[in-house]
Amino acid sequence: MALACLPVRAHAQAAGSTPVVLVVGDSLSAEYGLVRGSGWVALLERRLAQAGRRVRVVNASVSGDTTAGGRSRLPALLAQHRPAVVIIELGGNDALRGLPLQSTRDNLRAMIRASRAAGARVLLLGMDMPPNYGERFRADFRALYTDLAREEKVALVPFFLAGVADVAHAPTLFQDDRIHPNERAQPILLDNVWPALQPLLPRG
Repeated sequence: MALACLPVRAHAQAAGSTPVVLVVGDSLSAEYGLVRGSGWVALLERRLAQAGRRVRVVNASVSGDTTAGGRSRLPALLAQHRPAVVIIELGGNDALRGLPLQSTRDNLRAMIRASRAAGARVLLLGMDMPPNYGERFRADFRALYTDLAREEKVALVPFFLAGVADVAHAPTLFQDDRIHPNERAQPILLDNVWPALQPLLPRG
């Protein structure tokens, strides 16, 4: 469910230019282990074109990236692309590496605020951890995203991997490493993002 966004100033793109959706993520968005052009970001670009939406999608995702990495890369990306919308898909690698939740929270908050200061609307993609991480940690990790979205008043996909990682047939939707979704899962990931993204897109 998308949370309402605060009004933002007009995005920084020049009049008449094609609006940009910037995706800043990790291997889940960088087509790790997939045929090029089959990941959910590529499918998003095609869906926008099929819907007649004049939007350019820039995939700035890097496999293995953390929120600290995304935070350090973001200013240059904002200056270069002047996006209308920024989709942030980060945090999973922080948890896998045992990084403090507070640092993950601080980095994501900084990315949200930097994006909004640049005139972009923000969509935050929430994550979860496997059961072996313990229910307390999982609850705190999930709450990190929902709390940030509420506090910063940005749109949220509560669980990016819904319908992929939390279903009985999950093994059929993952690559052999059991970490990265396979090509069958990519349309599901796009369907998770699409309803929250649509209201953020520039009109026209």
